Amino acid sequence: MPDEITPAATPTTSTDTGKGTLRGLGFGCLGCGGLLVALVLALVAVLAWNAGAGTDLPRVAPQDRADRAFGYSREAYGVLGFTRALPPGTGGTGSRARNEFGAEYCHDGGLLGMEDKTVDGAYRLYHEWALDDVPADQAVPGLRRLHRRLADEGWRVTSYTEGGTGKDWSLYVQRDRRAEWMTFTWDPEQRYFTGGAGVPCAYDPAWTHSDSDTYSVDTYDPDTAADAVTPPALGPGGR
Repeated sequence: MPDEITPAATPTTSTDTGKGTLRGLGFGCLGCGGLLVALVLALVAVLAWNAGAGTDLPRVAPQDRADRAFGYSREAYGVLGFTRALPPGTGGTGSRARNEFGAEYCHDGGLLGMEDKTVDGAYRLYHEWALDDVPADQAVPGLRRLHRRLADEGWRVTSYTEGGTGKDWSLYVQRDRRAEWMTFTWDPEQRYFTGGAGVPCAYDPAWTHSDSDTYSVDTYDPDTAADAVTPPALGPGGR
């Protein structure tokens, strides 16, 4: 006679327990409604930020922005250990040395942050400089030193490359949602070192809304901001 087999008990599911758990986690009807409202409010906040971020700019004279950008370049120049004084402008015939300002348009991403339109009357100023005939024993330790210094000062290092034989060395940093940035590159074959610093967008005080209203288009050229400023000599000791 075979052994008697006792059927295993069939597991039961307690719907009351599940409902209680869901209620405890706040997923009842009221919880779902509250969650939906929170999501809608969060979406509205993001859209509102996107709508105003591209055009909510201060009105700042180009000279103020120029002083800020040049200050970043001057500090980096000193950390790199360069002792050569760079006069404003270009180095002239046969030289690739450079010490000058430039400017570009500012862009508005629109409500969804996906547009790419210029902001009337706004400019983004930057300073750029370059040295030729920079040897490895000056460029390599200088870039390593600058990399550490900027990271310690709170700049976000987005790229740092120590090039091998015949490859460029480079350092890129930024902060405040890329509103401020600095870039440095050394070409070992050409012995050519370049640097640059950009500062946040601003409205040019010389521009008014009536300028664009008159022509129904943006008549502002950011080059006018760069043309209005001239850098001092870039060199050690704040020169």
